[in-house]
Amino acid sequence: MRIAALQTQIIWEQPAANFERLLPKLREAATAGARMIVLPEMFACGFSMNTAQIAEPPNGPSVSFLREQAASLGVWMCGSVPERAHAGAERPANTLVLAGPAGELYRYRKRHPFTFANEHEHYEAGREALTRTIEGVRTSAFVCYDLRFADDFWALAERTDLYLIVANWPEKRREHWKTLLRARAIENQAWVVGLNRVGEGGGVVYSGDSMIVDPWGEVVVAASRDETMLLADIDVERVREARTKFPVLADRQPPQS
Repeated sequence: MRIAALQTQIIWEQPAANFERLLPKLREAATAGARMIVLPEMFACGFSMNTAQIAEPPNGPSVSFLREQAASLGVWMCGSVPERAHAGAERPANTLVLAGPAGELYRYRKRHPFTFANEHEHYEAGREALTRTIEGVRTSAFVCYDLRFADDFWALAERTDLYLIVANWPEKRREHWKTLLRARAIENQAWVVGLNRVGEGGGVVYSGDSMIVDPWGEVVVAASRDETMLLADIDVERVREARTKFPVLADRQPPQS
């Protein structure tokens, strides 16, 4: 499966403007043969705590955008959205949405709100993991701060070929981001797509540093600070090869209480 990860700037709290900016980038990715196009965390508004303004109802504008583009371009779309689980929900969840070309729609609600930025005061934490087979690739999804919690990745490793992590990860902790992405690939012997934004939003600077890492921990393609498209072919045989030649997963032992 060819995947395109779009490292972009995000116009602060202006979904319509962000949709407009993304359209030519999406067409470019589809023309390049991408079967899945990945957008950053909060791709329509930035990592804002102003939920009174940006929170969307179920299947609101951002989800509709993902669904429409998936159908129009004949690809899978992925990005996170500040979405209320139901119309009467007190707070939204930071919800990663996977939208398919035939109308498929899957959600993962960020399980670890970023308390350092008080995200937990504005967004509900999710409870469930998400793993789906997308064009033959068993895919598990996470959002930003989730990357720091290795146990969640380990729990899904045996049924995962590809981890998707969408983020708004600040420049000041960029070395953590780059190191953790490679660590998750190495320890779980799986592909990792880590997609961050660039630019400035809400007074925070984002350095990008998006990358796609193979199951051996080798960086296949990486970005710096510019808007760009990362393109790679996700080969499940590479996962099988790593796990057969160097069977780390088979040696894992649960801790004794």
